[in-house]
Amino acid sequence: MRNKLIKDYFIRLFSSMGVDIGARTPLKHLRDLIYSLHPMDSDNSLIRLGPDGDGGYLLPDDLEGIKYGFSPGVSDESGFEMALAERGIEVFLADYSVDSPAEFHERFHFDKKFIGAHSDEKFMTMDQWKSCRIPDYDDDLIMQMDIEGAEFEALLSISPELLSQFRIMIIEFHYLQELFHERFFILLSRVFQKLLQSHSVAHIHPNNCCGSIKGGGLEIPRVAEFTFYRNDRFERKSFAQNFPHTLDRDNTKKTTLVLPSCWYQQ
Repeated sequence: MRNKLIKDYFIRLFSSMGVDIGARTPLKHLRDLIYSLHPMDSDNSLIRLGPDGDGGYLLPDDLEGIKYGFSPGVSDESGFEMALAERGIEVFLADYSVDSPAEFHERFHFDKKFIGAHSDEKFMTMDQWKSCRIPDYDDDLIMQMDIEGAEFEALLSISPELLSQFRIMIIEFHYLQELFHERFFILLSRVFQKLLQSHSVAHIHPNNCCGSIKGGGLEIPRVAEFTFYRNDRFERKSFAQNFPHTLDRDNTKKTTLVLPSCWYQQ
């Protein structure tokens, strides 16, 4: 239900702005965006935290010194958060749709709120969440976000100052097939442009829950997990070329979906 409400909201928004909701995105614009998101190798190899399935993610082996993690979107799987907690990281979790995390750990700290673009009895912004939990902390953080389509408003509203504190961000993006439609491309490209000001993509794993869409020589997974790594953590960059990664695992029992080559081939 929340997914449908979010999608309907954006359709109404773009219609009110006079955007032709049926217009197709120019292929050059789409290719340029995908090129900007090509994953980069760094000196820190990727590790997997969490289960061998949904809820497990690849990220650079660079967690030393991180004391706090934020994980908006709880659902029924907390394996990644448990792995962080076992490494000594205090983990803040938030989700209005559940009453507690799927598992208990003394380093888990739960807020019954959705993360979004404003704050009220059901919602809070990322900046408000951080200010409530660790107001004076200005060192590095880690984030894993899976909030079923609300990631767009949450990321557009986050301050550049807080964004720059995240050394690593794992974000599951939904509705990516809508990039073919200009109304959605306008929004999502802004989100990625904002993230790329301070971070680069370190890995992309398509979620095989929902397949992909092809058009104009491109293929876009409907849902994909992006790992972002802050630019100052790269000593040197090179384009990653080997996909899938040996640590990648299917999210579901459906047909395996590998990252289409247009997302990493030069």
